[in-house]
Amino acid sequence: MSTTNITILLPAGRLPLAVMSRAHELALGNDLSVYLTNEQNLRLLDVPQDKAPEIRQVFMDMGMQLKAPGRFPLPKVCVGQVNCKLGRINPEEISARMVERFSGREIKPKLKIGVAACMFSCSGATVKDIGVVSAKSGFDLYVGGKAGVQPQAGRRVLKGVDEEELLQAIEKVVDFHQERTSKKQRMARLIDDPDFPYPHEV
Repeated sequence: MSTTNITILLPAGRLPLAVMSRAHELALGNDLSVYLTNEQNLRLLDVPQDKAPEIRQVFMDMGMQLKAPGRFPLPKVCVGQVNCKLGRINPEEISARMVERFSGREIKPKLKIGVAACMFSCSGATVKDIGVVSAKSGFDLYVGGKAGVQPQAGRRVLKGVDEEELLQAIEKVVDFHQERTSKKQRMARLIDDPDFPYPHEV
């Protein structure tokens, strides 16, 4: 029997206990594996194709969103100042504002976003397509990072900006990504385009 995977999106990596409990029940009842993804989402593996619609509906009825093409990626975040003495901000709040701002927009694949509450960047923000790092004087914005076979650190294009300036800049970068590619494309391949909105490192 053919199988598929179902990925439940978890804003800021927070797994509601009710969702965790239901995933556990479904995994036991259908002999599924449960995988916590690198992007802080919950994935059910080896879901029988004939059971997939029913299982998807269970989580949608709980108010959860499922991974789907074109959906704005949830930023990967660290635990932040509430749970870490080095954190300067609560990255969950910035993540939520980003998601709200881009909600409903069609986004091309391969765009990864990270938010870090301090310069240690435990969420890997500096190796994401778009990375937000909380600094002493505001937010720093990094663009063009990536991990993988040939890792590359992102370029810091803005330093010490406030939240609204940050969100406006992210919108410019996302718009550029949308305009410049018709396929899966990492920002690292686009950052040296002469029309990139932030051509120089700061």
